Amino acid sequence: MDGLNPPPLTEQRLAQLLEVGVALSAEQDTDRLLERILSGARELTEADAGTIYRVHEGQLHFDTVHNDTLGLHLGGTSGVPIDFSPLPLYLADDTPNTRNVAAYAAVSGETVRIDDAYHAEGFDFSGTRAVDARTGYRSQSFLTVPLRDHEQTIIGVLQLINAVREGQTVPFTGRDARIAESLASQAAIALTKQGLIDTQRQLFESFTEVLARAIDRKNPTTGRHCERVPQLTLMIADAACRTGEGALADYRLSAEEHEELRLAAWLHDCGKVTTPEAVVNKATKLERQTDRIEEVATRAAVVRQEAEAERLRRRLAAREQGVDRDAEQADADYRALVQRLDDDLAFLRSANIGGEAMDDEACERVAAIARTYSWTDAAGERRPLLSAEEVEHLQIRRGTLSAAEMEQMRDHVRVSREMLEQLTYPRHLQRVPEIASQHHERMDGGGYPDGITGGQMCRRARMMALADVFEALTAADRPYKPGKKLSEAVRIMGFMTQDGHFDPELFDLFIREGVYLDYARQFMHPSAIDAVDETAIPGYRP
Repeated sequence: MDGLNPPPLTEQRLAQLLEVGVALSAEQDTDRLLERILSGARELTEADAGTIYRVHEGQLHFDTVHNDTLGLHLGGTSGVPIDFSPLPLYLADDTPNTRNVAAYAAVSGETVRIDDAYHAEGFDFSGTRAVDARTGYRSQSFLTVPLRDHEQTIIGVLQLINAVREGQTVPFTGRDARIAESLASQAAIALTKQGLIDTQRQLFESFTEVLARAIDRKNPTTGRHCERVPQLTLMIADAACRTGEGALADYRLSAEEHEELRLAAWLHDCGKVTTPEAVVNKATKLERQTDRIEEVATRAAVVRQEAEAERLRRRLAAREQGVDRDAEQADADYRALVQRLDDDLAFLRSANIGGEAMDDEACERVAAIARTYSWTDAAGERRPLLSAEEVEHLQIRRGTLSAAEMEQMRDHVRVSREMLEQLTYPRHLQRVPEIASQHHERMDGGGYPDGITGGQMCRRARMMALADVFEALTAADRPYKPGKKLSEAVRIMGFMTQDGHFDPELFDLFIREGVYLDYARQFMHPSAIDAVDETAIPGYRP
């Protein structure tokens, strides 16, 4: 039976249907898309309530629920979760669930119109009656339409409840059903398109994260660097968007810009797949396949043995000549040499570890050691304790990499940019290569690969530059240095800001908004989180 005074299919009504269809095709957010489908269907059929179900793993899941009379708006964009249990499409014996009207529409692919649920035959509305008893609502007329994609697969169900015309609840008409089916067809196409877009995005994001984690696993010396830097970068970005102070008071990122930054941060070190492992994993200055400091120690043992042999020769000669004083001097000279050799070897072991800085005096001592000691190889050739290459490496002033190795390491940024520029991006991700390749640039132009200044850097890249260094300073999984205490890390960051490394506004935000502390609590060992006197941090302007 058609309802009381069904609205005519006027030009205005057709225009509404077309308008809804156009809106569906333009919507790019799935939650908003589902809201638009349900709202449009209710508007066109004058329904008081309605539900969108999505098919997932053999069940119908409540996705969006509207009820004007009860003032309900659940799921979708409301942020209010739906606690209704999903509806099984098939029963325990694998037979179709035909007792529930929404499940029946999904398994049969048929539209179902019911004039009054309380008197409907063939369907179980006991659950609906129970809800009505609790809320005082009266569920009467139902229009249930399957959502079918381009492959004729049922992907969901649109259910409308209680057509209201001239103040009365009436049955849905055949015309309502045709309108709802037409809208459902457009909705299914829009949902399928959005699903494909979401799947494509998820695939790209998953590939990005897999690549980053593969780099971390390939290079255990950098631990989870490629995973932690994106998280800290986004913490800084979120703080910049919510702050109401300073130069960033009006700063905002759109959802697309936020996603672009996240992907750039995950991919910032992708070029390290081409960096030699011997360089990336170099834990000490003399390391190749093994740490060559042990070769130096072996040579030092030969020097000691040769000195012992020389002492014995001198003692024998002194005894033959009856000069005890010469024998005693031979012993004294030997003991002094061994003591110096032991002290120098201990110094070389310490220098080999690398650190924040090595001064001129230490570099000169390395050279002096090379000049002081020599040993005899298997061919009878005299050789210095340290080769010219070993001297060069032991005189590395910061870290463990030589100038040539540092160039190899820095080249990963250029390689990253080349790799990323070869990918095809949607419009909102076009700047991923730019952001990712600028994370080693500096505000004063002293960075790499291009030596650009802060004014030429993308602000989001400046955020990543901050995150990249702070993660490296505090990481406890680097073999060439222990992780810094929190207070020392922020102090170093402050000095670097004063030296033109970081954006001062972002560093102020980093401290003022407590980003450094939030990160520490999530990723640093509790023993490394010490008290920080923010007023004493260099370069910080409260």
